[in-house]
Amino acid sequence: MERTLVTGGAGFLGSHLCDALLQEGHEVICMDNLITGSRDNLVHIDSDRFHFMRHDVTRRIDMKGPIDNVFHFASPASPVDYLEFSIQTMKVGSLGTHNALGVAKNKQARFMIASTSEIYGDPLEHPQKETYWGNVNTIGPRGVYDEAKRFSEAITMAYHRAHGIDTRIIRIFNTYGPRMRIKDGRAIPNFMFQALTGQDLTVYGDGSQTRSFCYVSDLIDGIVRLMRSGHHDPVNLGNPVEISLLEMAEKILQVTGSKSKIIFKPLPEDDPKVRQPDITQARNLLGWEPRVDLEEGLQATLDYFRTSIDAQKAEP
Repeated sequence: MERTLVTGGAGFLGSHLCDALLQEGHEVICMDNLITGSRDNLVHIDSDRFHFMRHDVTRRIDMKGPIDNVFHFASPASPVDYLEFSIQTMKVGSLGTHNALGVAKNKQARFMIASTSEIYGDPLEHPQKETYWGNVNTIGPRGVYDEAKRFSEAITMAYHRAHGIDTRIIRIFNTYGPRMRIKDGRAIPNFMFQALTGQDLTVYGDGSQTRSFCYVSDLIDGIVRLMRSGHHDPVNLGNPVEISLLEMAEKILQVTGSKSKIIFKPLPEDDPKVRQPDITQARNLLGWEPRVDLEEGLQATLDYFRTSIDAQKAEP
């Protein structure tokens, strides 16, 4: 039985990763300081192989016993979060990654860093390959997240080269699904919350900016496959099907049956105009590509959001 540490394990992606690892028979230590994660994402887990550890990864990590795998997924991940927790975002990408790598080094464990498509910034290459170095405004409001992840990739490769740590780097493109926070600040949660509560859907700019949305179960499958591989360089994981944000807003009005209107507001600073992964490496190395189509994924997400909103209304 493998013993695995997941930092940020109470978050959207981290909690789904904990589920997948438990299903594979791992003993899972879920570490989270609950700044943006939630214990609600873990309440369904009923296993003596699961352990929750409330801890801030930017502080020293003392782990007892063997550790076979470290998945470092701790970080604010939406613009709302990393603008509010700007310094914490920089610290978790630097000090937190350093501490998580220290666990992997001390325990001789495999290590994966959850990086992001945001390291490409507002890209001048489209679609984005792993060889593209990016176009990031280091001092802009989004720079705290972009640069934290770029640093985390650099220190991960430094530990791989200097200490021989068995590392993986995953660059995650836009992902959606159950357990996203209702007011997460990202496009799909925003649109669904607004549609379900009768508010106007807010589209920034003219809505022509594009994203590529991957359903969470597909992403988790790719993550597990990458950890099993022997590949150390970055790998894009995401859905290569591109859609504009205006089209996404219209689609969510359709699936919810909402009569809400679409309104337009100014585009935030440094908001990427395009985002689409080249997943050639993932296909060739991992035999992976997304399988859940957008309509199916949106329906599952919608069901979750309806339940969450109804539960909030029922609270005294």
